[in-house]
Amino acid sequence: MDGAYMNRLISSVHQELLPRFRIESVDPHDPVKVHSVPEPWQLIGMGNYAAVVYHPDYPDLVVKIYAPGRPGFFEEVEVYRRLGSHPAFSECLYASDGLLILKRLHGVTLYDCMHLGLQIPQTVIQDIDKALDYARQRGLHPHDVHGGNVMMYKGRGLVVDVSDFLHEESCSKWDDLKKAYYWLYRPFLSPLRLRMPYFLLDIVRKSYRFLSRLVSRLKQLGSSRSKRR
Repeated sequence: MDGAYMNRLISSVHQELLPRFRIESVDPHDPVKVHSVPEPWQLIGMGNYAAVVYHPDYPDLVVKIYAPGRPGFFEEVEVYRRLGSHPAFSECLYASDGLLILKRLHGVTLYDCMHLGLQIPQTVIQDIDKALDYARQRGLHPHDVHGGNVMMYKGRGLVVDVSDFLHEESCSKWDDLKKAYYWLYRPFLSPLRLRMPYFLLDIVRKSYRFLSRLVSRLKQLGSSRSKRR
């Protein structure tokens, strides 16, 4: 990429975006809240710790900004270093003080596909599986992979958020999503092309989170009792 092009974007980020950008993370389990985005910057995504914006003059790049007090910035930089270049992942081109400039991935999240009634072909799931295997080969541990941070673009699968890929504890979110895809979506929902309202998707998301915590807690209690015997 042209150095002058990147330098212009970096200058715009520090001089125009950051002084007027306001972001807050109220609950680490819920998306951040963005209170102010200066024109012509546009907000295109929000995670639990950070938000993503882009400038119309730089359509193939995005800027990810972490909320104050939230961890993960240095870990995410290391994840991108290990991933290198792969078609299913973005690339980090610049990192400084809680912000990253990344190659932009175009597409629709699987979460939004459900809302829009878009068909999700099996190739999307297979591509993401292969991408996660590649990450494991690079010494990473795919974590927190769910419908809101994987995307579909022209029938192919992409992984958007890799910020938690250094976490070594097991995470079943992607395996659970695949089960829902093969057992529920493909045989029942896909033929109907149903559009799921966001409030219903949010209920499913929160219910899944509650059940996951409950199962984890029960496993911990069972393990503690076994050790005391």
